Amino acid sequence: MSHLASLGIQTLTLDVLSSSSIAECVFQVPSLDILVNNAGAMYASPISDISIPKAKELFDLNVWSYLAVTQGFLPLLLKSEGIIANHTSVVSVLALPWQATYNASKAAMAMYSDTLRLELAPFGVRVVDLKSGLANTNMGSGNTWVLPKGSLYEVAKERVERAMSGKDFAKDAVPMETWASDVVGDLLRGSTPKVVWRGGSAYFISWLVMLPSWITDGMVMKITGLDVIAKAVAGQK
Repeated sequence: MSHLASLGIQTLTLDVLSSSSIAECVFQVPSLDILVNNAGAMYASPISDISIPKAKELFDLNVWSYLAVTQGFLPLLLKSEGIIANHTSVVSVLALPWQATYNASKAAMAMYSDTLRLELAPFGVRVVDLKSGLANTNMGSGNTWVLPKGSLYEVAKERVERAMSGKDFAKDAVPMETWASDVVGDLLRGSTPKVVWRGGSAYFISWLVMLPSWITDGMVMKITGLDVIAKAVAGQK
């Protein structure tokens, strides 16, 4: 992030999982107009194979850190009557197989965000849910998701692991710069939106989730390989 200095941007160290780090960062910030809670990680696994400790770690980062950082900076935001933007995801409203823990963490944060919007409205602080779609980020880099031995889904191991990798969605991702520019425009416009749908497929999904479940279920099963699983299981009977 050193290149940001040449743009006149000051960076501060912040470990969102550390209360002391949050407090130190707050101490160094004299005023604040917009807080963007953006930290996050991915975890892909069928629900039947989920590691509960790993799932709890994901919630620590994707949910509880947002609340801790928000509480820390809230006094500054109350003074400025600023904006809190919480980065959730389109999967907070779309059940996408193989990443239930991630989906659930984003759904939890979306509900916290919407409730916080109501609770802070009397104080002039606006809260925005960033329901982002696909963007070219490094969030999933370095992760190789594999099915454990004995998984229910070994009948289509290769197809499921490909779906877990997210490679099939890469073609629809937008550049980070495009996503960021669009979101900044949304946040700074005259009327602050409650929800922002940006990123690859975000607008499409915002409409998709309003359709009957038999339509969305069929589409989701096809793009995540569950249709292959269903055929394989039926063939074993």
